[in-house]
Amino acid sequence: MTGRKTTPNYSSILFYMLSALVGFLFAVTYNYFLTGSGQPLNSEPVKLPQAERLIPAPVGNKLYANSIVSFAPAVQRAAPAVVNIFTRKLIKQKESLYNNSTLRALLENRRPPPRYKEETNLGSGVIVSSSGHILTNNHVIYGAEDIEVLLQDGRYLRARLVGRDLETDLALLKVTASDLPTIHFGDSSKLQVGDIVLAIGNPFGLGNTVTSGIISALNRSQFRANSFDNFIQTDAAINPGNSGGALVNTRGEMIGVNTINISNSGGSQGIGFAIPATLAQEVMQQLIRFGEVRRGWIGIEAREISPMLAQQLNSVVDHGLLIIGVLKNGPGQKAGIQVGDMITHINGIKITSAKDALRLITHLNPGDIAVLRGIRGNQSVQFRIVAQERPQMSGGEQR
Repeated sequence: MTGRKTTPNYSSILFYMLSALVGFLFAVTYNYFLTGSGQPLNSEPVKLPQAERLIPAPVGNKLYANSIVSFAPAVQRAAPAVVNIFTRKLIKQKESLYNNSTLRALLENRRPPPRYKEETNLGSGVIVSSSGHILTNNHVIYGAEDIEVLLQDGRYLRARLVGRDLETDLALLKVTASDLPTIHFGDSSKLQVGDIVLAIGNPFGLGNTVTSGIISALNRSQFRANSFDNFIQTDAAINPGNSGGALVNTRGEMIGVNTINISNSGGSQGIGFAIPATLAQEVMQQLIRFGEVRRGWIGIEAREISPMLAQQLNSVVDHGLLIIGVLKNGPGQKAGIQVGDMITHINGIKITSAKDALRLITHLNPGDIAVLRGIRGNQSVQFRIVAQERPQMSGGEQR
């Protein structure tokens, strides 16, 4: 018997294959929308990445990527040494004819008694020695008859004035107490624009308050005619009451003394200024030693020589100082300096700015010899000047 050859039913096979494929795709799609991933339903749940760990501020002023930085360690290190300062003084009032006692005294042909009103002020200060020295601004305590400081631990202490320096607007106070926290000084000469800083003080009498920002600029000095100003500019908020407080780096070291801000409203607008710590330390040491700041002086008035001025004068000297005034019988005149002389070097150091020259001269001690070299006309000249003590600045409250 001859067998019959069977022909495969390709249509049925194709139908079953397509059905299986559609079912598989349906299962995958359902699983994806149900779980939000391509993992099987019975797989382990997807682990979310852990939140980044909160780390303390790094040593130095550099921050590292992919990290959350807290400045709490810096604040904890510096803030206990920042104090609130409260002052009280009596202000003499002008006499008024509308006052009964004044009118009665005039009618009786006698001088009316003076009338006073009490004025209070607030500010900040920084404990700089374990023996109780507190650095602040002169304008915070100027004219005060009574000075009190409030420590972070709640202690109120009476303070006395050790000395003041009107030319830098710094003052040094002294309290008597034990277990005083002190601040650590940083090196303000190594600061860079962009470094992160914290301002700690007593704004508006609120008490110990911290604001943050960066260093916006360095060596700002265009506020007063005398050029001892060498401010650090910052956008950390410095409000009324912050004066005398600490500007610190991310290690909690004081790199400046908060002093003033520029504002139309009196509040912070992101332009605040601090006295560099290196300058504050120099002043503080002299106030502790002498009760005043002693600076060298040679009795001349000078103008910085710029390339434009040198061109106007038709001079080959394009740096240094042009002498525009010499005090009669002063050290400079006794040494032979004349108006019109151009000074290019002081004690062998090239003068590139008036600020450099002022710093070199004021760092002299009375009796030190200052050797000045320069040009008179077309001739080289040299002067040996015996420095004297710079006359103390007089006047009232600054800034």
